[in-house]
Amino acid sequence: MTSSIKVYHYPKCSTCKKALAFLVDHGVAFEGIDISVSPPSAAEIRTMIGRKEAIRPLFNTSGIKYREGRFAEKLPSMSIEDAVAVLSDDGMLVKRPFVLTDTCALLGFKVDEWSVFVTQSRKQSS
Repeated sequence: MTSSIKVYHYPKCSTCKKALAFLVDHGVAFEGIDISVSPPSAAEIRTMIGRKEAIRPLFNTSGIKYREGRFAEKLPSMSIEDAVAVLSDDGMLVKRPFVLTDTCALLGFKVDEWSVFVTQSRKQSS
């Protein structure tokens, strides 16, 4: 790999731990960023929304902040800019792990998707 990949994660999240271990096991250089301290930027959130073609996949729908904020009720009528504002302000609302590169957009940890990502990354760096 020629450059480090930013991986937004929550250190106490078991899914995030599995994703980071997967990258280590596959020799992928990455920069781990605690999403609760430094959430993705507004620009990164906008890009991810564009790649996923929806707002809802970016929300951590099983999180306490999601429930407390009653986002299930708000999402159907929420504008993209409102979503960008809340997601870039509070990383605990963001689905994690969150990886965004020039060629890839990953939310959550699904081994098959991450395997494709690792394979593509290796091809690009060779």
